[in-house]
Amino acid sequence: MSFQNQLHYKQLIGGEWQNALAGGSWELLNPATEEVLGIIPYGGAEDAQAAMNAAAAALPAWSKKTPYERAEILMRAAAWIRARIDDLAVITTEESGKPLREARGEWTTGANLLEWYAEEGKRVYGRIVPARVATRRIMVMHEPVGVVGIITAWNFPVYNLARAWAAALAAGCTIVGRPSEYTPRSAMIYAQALHEAGIPAGVVNVISGDPDAMGKVMLADPRCRKISFTGSTRVGKLLMDGASQTVTKLSLELGGNAPVIVFPDVNVEEVAKQAVQFKYRNNGQVCISPQRFFVHSRIVEEFAERTAAISQNLRLGSGLLEDTDAGPLINARQRERVEQMVGAAKLEGAEVLAGGNRPATIDRGYFYSPTVLMNIRTDMQIYREEIFGPVMPILTFSEPEEALAHANALEYGLAAYVQTNNLNTAIKMYEDLEYGIVAVNEWMPSTPEAPFGGMKGSGMGRECSTEGLFEYMEVKTVFIGGAP
Repeated sequence: MSFQNQLHYKQLIGGEWQNALAGGSWELLNPATEEVLGIIPYGGAEDAQAAMNAAAAALPAWSKKTPYERAEILMRAAAWIRARIDDLAVITTEESGKPLREARGEWTTGANLLEWYAEEGKRVYGRIVPARVATRRIMVMHEPVGVVGIITAWNFPVYNLARAWAAALAAGCTIVGRPSEYTPRSAMIYAQALHEAGIPAGVVNVISGDPDAMGKVMLADPRCRKISFTGSTRVGKLLMDGASQTVTKLSLELGGNAPVIVFPDVNVEEVAKQAVQFKYRNNGQVCISPQRFFVHSRIVEEFAERTAAISQNLRLGSGLLEDTDAGPLINARQRERVEQMVGAAKLEGAEVLAGGNRPATIDRGYFYSPTVLMNIRTDMQIYREEIFGPVMPILTFSEPEEALAHANALEYGLAAYVQTNNLNTAIKMYEDLEYGIVAVNEWMPSTPEAPFGGMKGSGMGRECSTEGLFEYMEVKTVFIGGAP
């Protein structure tokens, strides 16, 4: 039997692979070719409720397992993934469009997260609090929060869910995962890795379908004690409104509009190469994607010329080809949004140094040329909103305070980048930037062992690291009186 035939592209509810209860389905498209990859179940509220019932039924036994028992299963799932990474990367590339090397890296991180949380779950220590009264004892304990609904986005179909699933499972929670309808197979395979590793029925459930109906079930069911969401600020605010009715805990990763502040003491050629490489990672469809480039006036012309030249020479195409530098956007709607933003910027006076159009040589797929823009004003839509596409707007600054003021002025607060060889400048920047993640001379500020999350309109809570584990636990304080 081929590897593809061993995979289950269905919902997993209560340990059983199944279609949507009402028979609904969804044509999954390859964004690089617009061809149908397959027919995926597309369910609704009834599927979400069935998954919630299964997760609630499985919670007592799973939460009482020792962290060592849970860790064994997570480690076996990680090993299952590592043994198949090349095959899994192809599947993720087909549905997301990202280059194979990026898909491989994402699956590697998905395994890393399982392993890291398998070990970190063993270190959830409580503490003894010295009491004011000699006959009193005080203990602090950490317990799993309960059933968790996890709603994730299409841009990182493995990583987005892995950082939440791995932490919740290590903490002793059961989960109902709802991946994007544009990239559901990666989530179904991740669930299969856990299923093959021997996770008990109902501990991991995956549903595919109507996001509004399924989200409402999570919000309305009092057994769902937490929702983790990766997506837009607009939807995050709707979840906050709904969670107020049941006092459901939330973790929200709501995207960003990351400033990049480039000082004149850097190697401009090297920074320009790195900026292009990471700006177009996943074709700009990255929550922490470098977006607003503030470049010092002394070097801005050289930086703009170099980034434009490199951008024009990037190879666009199917992510399945090893020499592809940038793949397609996820769907036609996303490409149209990027086109609209670039078009509006041009009408308002922006200068296009590279790209600014669909590639003339590719007639299928949702491709858009890597684009570099100058003459950007802070009142433009392309500056004020998250682009989520292959567009690099460049602005100029002269004084550090000027760049800081602009960087902090918007509602976003996820990631910020600083390029400088001056230690005092670096300290000033990372201390004053109002962002949950600040990367100094670094472009990939994401790893299982460090907290990931934003401030302000970019969300609440943290994923990864120890902080990510405690997001899925409650604190219980125990008082004992009459002790000797």
